[in-house]
Amino acid sequence: MDAIQKELVSRKGEIHSAIELLFKANMKITDWDVPEADDKEGAKILLDMIQEKIDAIRADVEAGKYNNY
Repeated sequence: MDAIQKELVSRKGEIHSAIELLFKANMKITDWDVPEADDKEGAKILLDMIQEKIDAIRADVEAGKYNNY
């Protein structure tokens, strides 16, 4: 395992927690703003939005945007 892998593996839990916090915070905000909202539908829409951004970041990585970050 190289240094980058070791570093990221050591922070994997923190990264996962941050993503879960983002998801849960936005679910809670949606419940506050739209009390009658279908939580399952809201969760699916939110996951699609998060995935959309992940896909955009992945494309940026492939295009070299982060080569000298």
